[in-house]
Amino acid sequence: MMKQNIFQIANKIEKAGGRLYLVGGALRDKFLQRENNDKDYCVTGITAQEFQDLFPKAHVQGKSFEVFNLEGKEFALARIETKIGKGHKEFEIKTGKDIKIEDDLARRDITINSIAQDVITEEIIDPFNGREDIKNKIIRATTEKFKEDPLRVYRVARFMAELEEFTVEDKTIEMMKSLKKELSSLSKERVFKEFEKALLTNKPSMFFETLRKANVLEVHFKPISKLIGALQPQAYHPEGDAYNHTMLVLDASVQYTKDPKIRFAVLVHDFGKGETPKEEYPHHNDHEIRGAHVVTQFSHDLGLPNSWKKCGQTACKEHMRGGKFNEMRPSKKVQFIERVDKSYLGLHGLQIVVNCDKGTRNRETPQFEKIGKKCLQQITGEIIRQKYGIETGILLGKKLHEERVKWMKEQLEQS
Repeated sequence: MMKQNIFQIANKIEKAGGRLYLVGGALRDKFLQRENNDKDYCVTGITAQEFQDLFPKAHVQGKSFEVFNLEGKEFALARIETKIGKGHKEFEIKTGKDIKIEDDLARRDITINSIAQDVITEEIIDPFNGREDIKNKIIRATTEKFKEDPLRVYRVARFMAELEEFTVEDKTIEMMKSLKKELSSLSKERVFKEFEKALLTNKPSMFFETLRKANVLEVHFKPISKLIGALQPQAYHPEGDAYNHTMLVLDASVQYTKDPKIRFAVLVHDFGKGETPKEEYPHHNDHEIRGAHVVTQFSHDLGLPNSWKKCGQTACKEHMRGGKFNEMRPSKKVQFIERVDKSYLGLHGLQIVVNCDKGTRNRETPQFEKIGKKCLQQITGEIIRQKYGIETGILLGKKLHEERVKWMKEQLEQS
């Protein structure tokens, strides 16, 4: 059967006495001239049953309120939400023919997301001046209802990272501050989702900077807040404390990778500095060991994927060695290469961590990934088996390591 386009769907809804509107991120990004193919629609003037009768093939999803999936697009009935408890989920939802598009827009988080466009007439409905805020690059709470949903604190911070040049209006920052106690009621899954999205933006540091400004950074991101004021040697870190360094390094990761777990590894590489006793400042001896423990606890607290945790642990433990790779003896270099290659982060991931870490100080970065991969590719277990007639076991591993050390020495002599 031929697919219905959005205008055919809108016309059917109109004939039944309703209206169809484009809403949300797709419309916002249209005004921002950004690509967004994830379109959401809002329906007014008809009931859920009437929508289902009009489009029997629509798939119903959602528990608190019905959302219809039709032709790969999402359609929700206009609704009013009334908070009846604490947290992100305690809401009473009301839908009905009498609920107007303006009512639905009023419940949304920020003005730039509270705009609608009539699919048929293309009329723009913008009761909260979202287009003006887009023009002026301002993130502003739509109404006082912003304070009913603590997740919006993280959404605003994520939008700041995503939109880069925007600023948060002062009153909205105050609303975010007022939600501090309620943030702990959020599920790990919802916090992680916003955290992951923020890491994938072009300016991820703005997520944490915004939370810091709203005085809520320590609620779910305490290891990052503890880096604030963790002094470092001025000669190596003119950028200031460990927090400033971490934000610079995190933003630097954007040019190297779009893999969120590697960007996470970059973010956490100096977590151990937040645990250094102040009397030891500006030095942070053994921070790489302490950092791995902090990453383990942080990953548990936020319910992070195991692969993220392992990448973060390796970044903490190995980034200092990676930075001093050129100073190592050949045997230590091979041990380092073999160990990191077997980790979740791998040579490529750790090279990115070290590139970002060293890059903020304009210091030469050891390129251990290139020579490491060459060593592992040229000296393999199969080559050792054929050369020495050793099949398996400890002896094979020992001989393999010896041959790689020999190969590394030859490379150094030739360079």
